[in-house]
Amino acid sequence: MATVKIITLTVLVAGTLASLLPDPVVGQNCGCAPNLCCSRFGYCGTGNDYCGDGCQQGPCNNGGGGSSSGVSVADVVTPDFFNGIIGKAASGCAGKNFYTRGAFLNALNSYPRFAQDGSADDSKREIAAFFAHVTHETGHFCYIEEIDGASKDYCDESNTQYPCVPGKGYYGRGPIQISWNYNYGPAGQSIGFNGLNAPETVANDVVVSFKTAFWFWMNNVHSVMRQGFGATIRAINGGECGGGNSGAVQARVGYYTDYCNKLGVSPGDNLTC
Repeated sequence: MATVKIITLTVLVAGTLASLLPDPVVGQNCGCAPNLCCSRFGYCGTGNDYCGDGCQQGPCNNGGGGSSSGVSVADVVTPDFFNGIIGKAASGCAGKNFYTRGAFLNALNSYPRFAQDGSADDSKREIAAFFAHVTHETGHFCYIEEIDGASKDYCDESNTQYPCVPGKGYYGRGPIQISWNYNYGPAGQSIGFNGLNAPETVANDVVVSFKTAFWFWMNNVHSVMRQGFGATIRAINGGECGGGNSGAVQARVGYYTDYCNKLGVSPGDNLTC
């Protein structure tokens, strides 16, 4: 199963920006005051650093997706749509009794900018892209944790901002299979759990699990949707691109086009990376 490996630079930039912003207030689950924006890095404040590109919640300006398509994600992700995915998982799969549409919608409340930028068709394409990657990463919601993940080393010791805790494994967990200490650390800070000391929370709390998927998506994938589905593959697992794993790329594209068809929207251009 493919796992998510993200270049450390993204998180380093996040940490650098956070340190430069004036007296930021970390909003658990983006729980900022109504007059404040929640930045792409999970901080509350005003101005373009908070309300501009990647703004997740609050009075975001147009550059951060302030205009909304008006599409209700809950109306698009119907029980039939969600169950049509998880229904293909084998009965013995751990995720079969873990992932639920209710938990997905609960987590979505903390990320109101998801699938809201652009036209109604743009929103449906983003929803299709999200579930295409989730389907591939988890095997139709079969897996909560990466296969043999505990045997793999996902500790970037050079990242001193989010140091690894001895005995803890930062392998893939959840719908997007978040991995590495430099993802678990900031995800935990933004969502409100101890990502470095208790990464297993992602496999034990289904709402937190979906929130990590949304956190990763809004910070790394949402902004490239306009470039086509291929750009989302690069954002999630660029190692598959350029011949790295053409089978995985085609599998993701297959799920995406299938879900676009189900949602009655064209998949657009630039499908592969």
